Amino acid sequence: MKTRNLLPLLFISLTLIITACVPMSPSGLTAGQQTAIAGTVTAVIKQQTQTLPTGTATPSQSPQATSSPTPTLENTATPTPTKTPPSADVIGPDNYPEGVNPLTGLKVADPVLLRRRPVIMKVSNHLIDYQPHWGLSSADIVFDYYIGWGSDRYAALYYGQDSDKIGPIRSIRRVDGQLGSMYQAVVGATGGDKEDVLPFVDAYIPGRYFLDKYLCPGVCDDGRNYVYSVFGNSPALSNYFNYLGYANDNPDLSGMAFSETAPTGGAAGASVWIIWTDVGKAQWIYNTETGKYQNWTIDESTYYNYQPLIDQNTGEQLSFSNVIVLKAPYTEIKGTLHQIDLVGNSSGYEATVFRDGQAYEVFWKTPQSDKPIQFVDAQGNPFHLKPGNTWIAIFGLTSPSVVENGNWSITFNMP
Repeated sequence: MKTRNLLPLLFISLTLIITACVPMSPSGLTAGQQTAIAGTVTAVIKQQTQTLPTGTATPSQSPQATSSPTPTLENTATPTPTKTPPSADVIGPDNYPEGVNPLTGLKVADPVLLRRRPVIMKVSNHLIDYQPHWGLSSADIVFDYYIGWGSDRYAALYYGQDSDKIGPIRSIRRVDGQLGSMYQAVVGATGGDKEDVLPFVDAYIPGRYFLDKYLCPGVCDDGRNYVYSVFGNSPALSNYFNYLGYANDNPDLSGMAFSETAPTGGAAGASVWIIWTDVGKAQWIYNTETGKYQNWTIDESTYYNYQPLIDQNTGEQLSFSNVIVLKAPYTEIKGTLHQIDLVGNSSGYEATVFRDGQAYEVFWKTPQSDKPIQFVDAQGNPFHLKPGNTWIAIFGLTSPSVVENGNWSITFNMP
């Protein structure tokens, strides 16, 4: 790849420019300067041979997409469902056994947790000052989307279980209002654009978002007062909104379907690259022993090699039962602001679901603004996810895919 030979020069040049213009100590940078640096850091990507447990593949070089393949699914009229005999182990999409989380298909340890609103926490994924992640493995669903300047951000949803340290927490974006509406959630963040973001969030979840990092314990600065020194506490934030009168002890979060039995008709899907930019990407690799996909991401301490993405709360690599790349309409408002339309998709847009080492091309729909995203197959039947946690990357409608021997590479693109 020709760009590989140029990246070291680009990295050195950018480093010299940044060093000359701003001090490199975190305490010497404003929040805006730190964000700018985070959004423009260029890393040289190369592979590092890892010693992995038996049954886990080694991270591989991502194939390059040269053109968009012909889509197998289109945003056309809603397909007419065909009646198929349900499997004995199917959970949802309409009814769930007592104590089963409708967002994971799993029985929860404490059923009381299901009698509340879910909590969404905004989590940074910037490559600056080696800021590790905390609490992502406790989330039922993590939404991953593009925010501009080559960066993505996470919206981690907590319902069936909690975490008392989540982060680093960052600002709210327009799409978080839609996510909050669909999952009837409260949202924790650290500020937001008062003119171009908050009015849009307020239209979907008025009063149900939290932006002040000094009103502990829901979202708190740990005392360093840096851009990346704020962490969330999901049970504390839930209690805070209950106190304010936003409690909902019987949320209807139906819509997702689960089965331990993998659907038929899948293609080989041993791994998938989630590529936002040439230097902003991660790979999910299926582990046959655990039955989950494990996350490999760039080494934030060197910007060179790939390493397991570790949850600092557990010391373990992030592992998810389902990895989904769905395609949605993006509209760029400005370089660091996008409108992502999730609510109101009644016809269906494309999505690729990875579960059990297989890949399935399906539709996603949101026929109701206060119900979770639904996944259906080409015949309109509910698609069965694997019981467990789900990672959802939200890509643009024109994002191309490349497949080589069961290894997928999906590259973010928007019109």
